[in-house]
Amino acid sequence: MDIIPLFYLFLVVLFLVIFGGFGLISWQEGEQRARNRSALIAGFGAALSLCVLLLPLPVQKGLCVFFFFLFLAAAALYFLPIGKVSKTREAPNTRQDEREIMFARARLEPGSPAYKEYYRLHPEHKNKDDETRAKPGLLSPQAQFTDLLHTAATEASFQFTETLRHAVDGPLNPDRKSFSSQEMTAYIKTLAKYYGALDVGITHLKPYHIYTHIGRGSGSYGAPVELPHTHAIAFTVEMDFEMTRAAPYPPLTMESGMQYGQAAQIAVQLASAIRNLGYQARAHIDGNYRVIAPLVARDAGLGEIGRMGILMTDGSGPRVRLGAVTTTLALETDSYTPNTAVIDFCNICQKCAQNCPSQSIPFGPRKEFDGALQWKINPDSCFRYWTVVGTDCGRCMSVCPFSHPNTFAHRLIRRGIKGSGLFRRFALWMDDFFYGTSPSPKYSPNSFLPHD
Repeated sequence: MDIIPLFYLFLVVLFLVIFGGFGLISWQEGEQRARNRSALIAGFGAALSLCVLLLPLPVQKGLCVFFFFLFLAAAALYFLPIGKVSKTREAPNTRQDEREIMFARARLEPGSPAYKEYYRLHPEHKNKDDETRAKPGLLSPQAQFTDLLHTAATEASFQFTETLRHAVDGPLNPDRKSFSSQEMTAYIKTLAKYYGALDVGITHLKPYHIYTHIGRGSGSYGAPVELPHTHAIAFTVEMDFEMTRAAPYPPLTMESGMQYGQAAQIAVQLASAIRNLGYQARAHIDGNYRVIAPLVARDAGLGEIGRMGILMTDGSGPRVRLGAVTTTLALETDSYTPNTAVIDFCNICQKCAQNCPSQSIPFGPRKEFDGALQWKINPDSCFRYWTVVGTDCGRCMSVCPFSHPNTFAHRLIRRGIKGSGLFRRFALWMDDFFYGTSPSPKYSPNSFLPHD
C-alpha cells in the first residue's frame, strides 16, 4: 500500500485526537472559547488533510516532506532546552516589620495609642491609609460586588480561622521522643497530607523569613518577634478552579476564606502533634503569622515567586493558599533552585498586570529590592481596590496561564514551558489564542450556592 495516503490519514487522526481531545477537555472545564476554537481546528485540519489527497502526487510528496520537517521542528521546540535563563540572587538581605504591611495598618483603630504611634513614626502612610479606611471595606454591605449569601459564608470561614489564632502554640510534652531526622521528615510530610495539604516542603528557618516585630495576631503589637526555631515546614492547599475564575466576584473570596481556614486547621494540628513529641512548634496562619509564608514556601521547594508577588506552584500555579509551622524538630530539608522557566514566562506574559483592575502589578522585568530581584506589587492600591469592591479580587490568579486545572493536557504544556524558552513563547501565544488576553470572569449571582 502507498505510504502517502496513510500519512495523510495519520494527519487526520492526529488533528482529531489532539484538537478534538483538547476541545473535549475545554468543554469539561467550561471554557467555551477554547472548546470552539479547538473543534474548528480539529475539523478544518482533518478536512484539509483529506483534501490534499486530491492534489497531484508530486504535490502530496512535497507536502509530506514539509510536514515531516515541521514535526521535527515542533519536537525541537518542545524538548530542546532552548532559551535558558541565568540564575540570580533571590534572597533579600533585610527583614520585614509586620507593622509595615497593609493588613496590619488596616487593623489600626483611629485614635488608639498604636495608631498614633505608628503614624508618628510613618506619617507618609497616614493620608493614603485614612483614604482606604473611608472606603466601604472588605465584605462590607456597601461594597460594589457585595452578595449577602456569599458574604455570610465567607465571614464564617474567617471567623473559624479567628478561633484558631490563639491555638497556634501550646503546652510542650516534657517527655521528648527520639527519632531520626529521616523518620520524622517522612512522618511530618505524610501527616500534613493526611490533614489535607496538597504539597509539603521543609527548609532551614532563615532570618529573612521572620518578621522583626508583631503587627497582627496574638502577642503585643510592636513587640519584637522571638522565634527560637531551626526549621520551617511549609505546605499548600489548592483553591478550586471554578471558584477562582469567578474573580473578582464574591465566589473567589468565599473560596479564599475557606482555604485559609483549611490551611489554619492543618497547621494547628501539625504543630500540636510535634509538641506532643516533645519539640517546640508554632503554627503560622492567616492573621497570626510570624514568618513570611511565600518566602518560606519557596525556600522549601514548593514553587517560585512570580510577577504577582505570590507563590507559583508546579501543578496549580498561583491557585493555592499557604500554611507554615516552625519548630525545633530536626528535619531533612528540601532544596530550592530558582525556577528560571517561571521567571522567564512571567517576564514575557504580563497577563496579570494587564488585567489587574487597580494596576497594582508591575510591568517589565524584575528589579532589585533589599538585595534580591523581584516584582514588587503596590499593596496599597491593591488593598484599596478590595475595600471598594468588597472582595479580595484574585483577578490576577484567574487569568494566569499557570492556573489552569492540573489535567493531562495542561501538564504537557507545563512540561514544555519548563524545558524550552521558545516553547514558553509559543505556549503564551496559545493561551491568548484559546482563552483570550483578557478572559471574562465566569460568574453569575447564584453561582456556587445551594438553590432549588
